Amino acid sequence: MSERLDKLVAERFKLSRRSAREAIERGQVDVGGERRVDPADQFEADAEIAFNPNRPRIGTEDRRLKVLHEDRDLLIIDKPAGLLVQPTQMRERDTLLERAGRYLIHKRGVKKPYIGIVHRIDQQTSGVVLLVTNPRALRPFQELFRTHTIERDYLAVVEGVFLTPEGSIDLPLVEDAGDNRRGVSRDPERGTPATTHFKLVETYGTTASLVSIRLETGRTHQIRIHMAAIDHTIVGDPVYGRRGRPKFPIDFPRQALHAAALGFNHPFSGQPIRVDAPPPADFTALVDQLKHDYGVAGRGE
Repeated sequence: MSERLDKLVAERFKLSRRSAREAIERGQVDVGGERRVDPADQFEADAEIAFNPNRPRIGTEDRRLKVLHEDRDLLIIDKPAGLLVQPTQMRERDTLLERAGRYLIHKRGVKKPYIGIVHRIDQQTSGVVLLVTNPRALRPFQELFRTHTIERDYLAVVEGVFLTPEGSIDLPLVEDAGDNRRGVSRDPERGTPATTHFKLVETYGTTASLVSIRLETGRTHQIRIHMAAIDHTIVGDPVYGRRGRPKFPIDFPRQALHAAALGFNHPFSGQPIRVDAPPPADFTALVDQLKHDYGVAGRGE
């Protein structure tokens, strides 16, 4: 049975839960030889965990925003991997919400800027996030996401080779698939409807594939769960996928998932807007290493 990493670290090294969480966030904990910085990651109780209390803290992330698009109603930001969209119950100080607030204070000269969250991506997922900065925009943009009239494109490096160049996964999601993790239901009468469309970009030997993904619905962890359900676990994902699978040959400290683009018609102006974010350096380095080690065996059309 899997447990949260901060709980395992606290028990293994006789730390308080808070001290364990802080050690993980400082980059002082490795699992299976790989640095892990998310206290909520799930691992088996017998996982190989190392605590390095004298390791220097991870360098402070550049706290500036990379703004991709801005108008009076919204901010579209390229979120770095490792940054939460908003604080959890742990009340983290450095989040996308906090950075956006500081940006608006300095850019627009308002003391208490309004910021509305209409969607989220995981802490360890990089890429495009839309925030509204005007109360009038909250419901119209929520409606875009609710009615799926907004394009949400992702890139992912996944394990294995696809037999078809493109397809759709239409499997409902459940909070507990029987192993204390979210998962899919094979019973169409059970769970929340979820649809994910994928298209092969290229394949690296028989080891991994780069795929583009478009969400029709946007459920929690939908892409990660759906990819695992068709036996193509996202590289670096510590939570989902089949138990006991062989270790991926290239170390990657987070799920290799990037929110690459958003496209929509602006609710007020009707203007079509398409915003793209290039994959970050760690993602492209993973792809380059796969190409070097295994070659490009096939490409999607």
